[in-house]
Amino acid sequence: MTGYVRRMRDQGRSPASSAVEQNVYKVFPNDLNAERTVFGGLVMGLCDRTALIVAERHSGHVCVTAAADSFQFLAPARTGDTLLLKASVNRSWRSSMEIGVRVAAEDTRTRETRHVVSAYFTFVALDDDGRPTDVPSVLPDTEAEERRFRDAQRRREGRLAMRTPR
Repeated sequence: MTGYVRRMRDQGRSPASSAVEQNVYKVFPNDLNAERTVFGGLVMGLCDRTALIVAERHSGHVCVTAAADSFQFLAPARTGDTLLLKASVNRSWRSSMEIGVRVAAEDTRTRETRHVVSAYFTFVALDDDGRPTDVPSVLPDTEAEERRFRDAQRRREGRLAMRTPR
């Protein structure tokens, strides 16, 4: 690891430095379920892949999905729609990061969009031997990033409480 990369990891990074502003996916008939809406598993996979890009950009390491939670389908997407995915890192801890993903469906003809999915993913960064490794801290720049940073800690506490045997 070069000295520059080590310094960048030690200093932390803003969410904007690793964000995916718009990942697009055109919906076709083979993407639909029996209700003629987009198959939820397809959307989940797109979200996971988009969040992975953010996690690897932020950490500079190969990352794996550790959790997906608060996955909320708010409205259906249909054939002909274009899915627009946005994702950014909300917070990091020692080796893990929470990535938030928002999906909108755009009617290509009218350009009208509707919010269809929000989700949170936890990723763990791995070193060359496949062990968890340290990741840079998150340095929020905006009020929205600061709110997401605070909210991520509450969600993490909830996830950890669910893992703890009673």
